[in-house]
Formats: sequence, C-alpha cells, structure tokens
Amino acid sequence: MSPRRVASIDIGTNSTNLLVCDDDGTTLRRIVTVTRLGAGVDRTKRLDDDAVARTLTCLSGYRSVLDELAVDRLRVTATSATRDASNGLAFLDSVATATRSVPELLSGDDEARLSHRGATTGLTVPPGFHLVVDIGGGSTELILGELMGGRPTVVAARSIDVGAVRLTDRHFTADPPRPEELTNAIGDTYDLIDDVIREIPDVVGATHFIGTAGTIVTTAAVEMGQRVFDPAALHGFALERAAVEDVFRTLATEPLADRVHNPGLPRDRADVIVGGLCVLVALMRRFDAPAITVSAHNLMDGVCAELRGAP
Repeated sequence: MSPRRVASIDIGTNSTNLLVCDDDGTTLRRIVTVTRLGAGVDRTKRLDDDAVARTLTCLSGYRSVLDELAVDRLRVTATSATRDASNGLAFLDSVATATRSVPELLSGDDEARLSHRGATTGLTVPPGFHLVVDIGGGSTELILGELMGGRPTVVAARSIDVGAVRLTDRHFTADPPRPEELTNAIGDTYDLIDDVIREIPDVVGATHFIGTAGTIVTTAAVEMGQRVFDPAALHGFALERAAVEDVFRTLATEPLADRVHNPGLPRDRADVIVGGLCVLVALMRRFDAPAITVSAHNLMDGVCAELRGAP
C-alpha cells in the first residue's frame, strides 16, 4: 500500500503556496507563486479582478500537481486579503471549483496556531517565552509561546494589519520610498505593536524570537547572499538585528531597478520587500530583539502536520 499523502494550499495576500507531504512528513513538493491577490485591497476593500484571475490560474495548476502526486487529503486555506475583501466569499466559491476542495477562511487564532506549529518544526526552542513572527502580505501574526511538557505551545496570539503588500500600497509613492514614507510605515507598525503589548503584557518577556514567511526568509537570503535559494541553509539561521538594519538600509534606498539585482532577493518580491522590512525592523526595535531565528517552515507545515495526525 502506498503511503498516504497530504497537502496544504495557502492563499495569501502576496503569494499562493502549495506543500505536499508523505505520511511520514517528507516534503514531496513545495511551490511558492507570487499572485499578489491582495494588491489594492487596503484601499478598495475588494479583490481585483486580474488578481483573482491570476490566483485561480495558479490554483488550477496546483490541482494538476495534486492529481499527479495522488494526494489523499487536502486543506485549502485563505487569510488576510480574502478576510478583508467585500467579494471574498464569492472568490472562495471560485476557489472551490478550481481546487475541487472546500476552502477555509482562517480566523486569526487558527492562522496563529498553525503558523506557530509550522514555524517551530525542526527548531530547538529554549525554555521561557518565545515569540513567533509571521510577516505576511496583508497581516502579521505575533504568537507568544512557551515550552509545556517539552513542546512549544501557544500562550497568546494577535494578528495586526500590517504586511509587505499592505504597507507598500498604503505608504510608498516614490521609488525608492522617501524617508518620511518609511518613517510612517514603521510608525504604523509601532502603534499596532503597542496595542498588542497592552493586551498581552507577557509578550515583552519573550527572550527568543522565531521568524517565518517571505519577508524574513528573504531578508536572511539577502544577508547570506544566496544566489540559489537553499531553505535548508536558512532554517535555523540566526538573523542578527544589525544585519536586518543593514539589509533594510540597503534595499530601502535603492530604486527598484537596482534592488532586483541583490542576490537572495526574488524579482517578484523586490517591489514589496521594503514594506515587509518596515514591519521586521519595527518589531526587532520595539522588542529589543538581538536576533531572530529563521524558520523555513510555515503555516502549511502546520496544516500538513495536523492532516497527518502528527503529535
């Protein structure tokens, strides 16, 4: 009998992603496609027709991959952009047709739980409070965790409405962004972090920081100068705050035409990476984090672990 195969499709604000795993957790296929579903949603509160078409085309391609690999169980999830859009539910009907699976609009709590489970996979998490940071295109999840029974466990979580695409759309009009535009984007993030600190005072006690998703993984790849993406080298990499500030200064002051030539920076992320870095810089400054451990695993790994029934 062939091993049971599970898969996760994550429809995000910036990218639409697929992970297929064997029953033992072995990764069979991991695909990231920048579809920019959330472009303009912060302003219009509606999914753009072209963005919807791009995403559905991507999903149809993923359905072919699922059939090719004979996947037994699939979970399709959507997050920030779909939650915020007035036509989000209509979009989900089209997603169901494209994937032949009923999609799930994740709540902030579920998104946080799954991101935490995925991000901590394969990492050594020390005792004390840890904070998992998941910077997406439209929102950022802050998940406070603690070791309980030797296992990283969620204590509290909040989702804040800042991300790489959202801040880019909201604040940046110049290329490269003007200093005041960067200041305003970071200030927006500070305000929302301060709200989280008021609601969850224990978050300031975090002594270990873990970062997942595109902005953080890309920042680490740029810092390492990766010419060929190597997730194994990135997973567990300690990204120091000084390095984050250095990458931020470099990318934020370059016009897009120059920025795209930085090793480690995918061309299709170059136009929004500065927005994501504004979130990362604000977080590391506000929490006085000396470094953040990079996780190449994410929400999809958490979903697949649950589908496999992993402990």
